[in-house]
Amino acid sequence: PELPRTSVFHALNQKAVAKRYSKESGKKYEDLNLIVVHLGGGVSVGAHKNGRIVDVNNALDGEGAFSPERAGTVPAGALIKMCFSGQYTQAEIYKKIVGNGGFTALYGSNDMRDLKKAELENGDQKAADIRKAFIYQVAKDIGAMSTVLKGKVDKIIVTGGIAYDETVTAALKERAGFIADFQVYPG
Repeated sequence: PELPRTSVFHALNQKAVAKRYSKESGKKYEDLNLIVVHLGGGVSVGAHKNGRIVDVNNALDGEGAFSPERAGTVPAGALIKMCFSGQYTQAEIYKKIVGNGGFTALYGSNDMRDLKKAELENGDQKAADIRKAFIYQVAKDIGAMSTVLKGKVDKIIVTGGIAYDETVTAALKERAGFIADFQVYPG
């Protein structure tokens, strides 16, 4: 009870692309069940049911997939041990979760383009593994949100800067496309 869940996510972007899709599809936002995925410095995945966001991960403080700058969900026991190890201040631990987590911690860059270039041009297996793990975790979050909507998903919408990377969106479609068709709005 001392740790209430909070919604910290890309609310304006998620609502904007959901409403854009509803307008383009000729349907009312209030009549749609959507999963909206924002892929940026943080990753937020939201379940939109009949014009309301009914569930979303806390994209700032560590829930869900890791991202360019955030650690995402980490093992609670290991985090507790780290916090009480005496090696880190509270601020240092928080910076490991938000700001210096994710791609930054794993690869030294917060830019998916750097990982893609290293993988495709240089055959860098570490970069490839990080990209695959990122896609895997985001797809799991999409799947989780589909259960919130009881499997009745009209569309999965992907947005954010990483949505410009067609290899990422194609891989997400391959993993989660059985849930619903995808609409991509990069940026």
